[in-house]
Amino acid sequence: MKKTATEIINSGYNGDSHSLARYHSINPPLYQASTVLFENYAELRAAGQGQYEGFTYGTDGSPTSQAFEQAMTELEGGFLTKAFPSGLLAITSVLQAFLNSGDHLLVCNSVYGPVRRFAATLLHRFGVTTSYFPANAGADIEAYITPQTRLILLESPGSNTFEIQDVPAITAVARRRGIITAIDNTWATPLFFQPFQHGVDISIHSVTKYISGHSDVLLGTATVTEPCAGQFRKLCRALEIVAPQDACYLALRGLKTLPVRLQQHERAARDIASWLQGQRGVETVLHPALPDHPEHALWQRDFTGSSGIFSFVLEAGYDEQAVARFVDRLQLFGIGYSWGGFKSLVTAGRFGQSELSRYHGRWMIRLNIGLEEIADLKEDITQALAAL
Repeated sequence: MKKTATEIINSGYNGDSHSLARYHSINPPLYQASTVLFENYAELRAAGQGQYEGFTYGTDGSPTSQAFEQAMTELEGGFLTKAFPSGLLAITSVLQAFLNSGDHLLVCNSVYGPVRRFAATLLHRFGVTTSYFPANAGADIEAYITPQTRLILLESPGSNTFEIQDVPAITAVARRRGIITAIDNTWATPLFFQPFQHGVDISIHSVTKYISGHSDVLLGTATVTEPCAGQFRKLCRALEIVAPQDACYLALRGLKTLPVRLQQHERAARDIASWLQGQRGVETVLHPALPDHPEHALWQRDFTGSSGIFSFVLEAGYDEQAVARFVDRLQLFGIGYSWGGFKSLVTAGRFGQSELSRYHGRWMIRLNIGLEEIADLKEDITQALAAL
């Protein structure tokens, strides 16, 4: 018998949470919804008055994203976490939440490149000035602060040149001056560095990297302390920022294996970085866990581990053609941006992001060490180095 449209629309599941049998799964369900139903008029009225505690619309997220955000809050030791469609959007949303026209933003010069573009375009248009400080700064950050400085953005270590800032020294100065501090903690993850224990106000992650771990998610998070939560929440609600629910689901799944994956990433990267120090053509290996890294003592003091991405600087005399031969000769390393996934990756170029960097103008190779066998990766690098 032919079914009517009314019967089809009301079949199977009608929005009543009790209309389906209870189903206990180890992972949360994946909710995909724009419309959220209320039980009665009283709930609808409370939502209209901003007094409803539940979900009111798809832009509030869902139990799926809420589960992931809560897991990140617990892991970070913060007060409130918000998920964003990308890591960059997490950073730029934090900047928009806490900066006003006339404010000054202070940024480490090793920061993720697109943040510079955002500061030079959108923030500049709205009257926010930006300046940069050396990526190995500590208490000397005071020399770069102005009376208008409102926020200091850290990235420790930087994801290209791997300088480390003295975070506790910087946050001590910032607290004394009433300045908010935020850090991109993607390299270390909350397992190897706990920003809030070192005085930071906001911890930001590109979840795309280690937390999801499988190179199939674009997602970011920002976790804030309680004093920052109100202003941060207002910005997110004003812009109706909502992360894709399927990405939150995958990120929560990836989070469960983070300790096991990071253990292997760390072991392999430290082994290969140490081995590379003795290879022909390699001048300097930039890995904070190596004893000759300029900020190794800071890494030992503040971090409990290291992840799987590092760079090395080629000896003087090599040109772009030599770099191209090395990259193209690699067989196990994919050529591509990003890092933190299971597959090893390579990027290369002449570093020119900041003239303040001690590696400005040098040819650099960046390796993301994945989960392949260490011996196989060394063999691949050896035959590629021979092409230099």
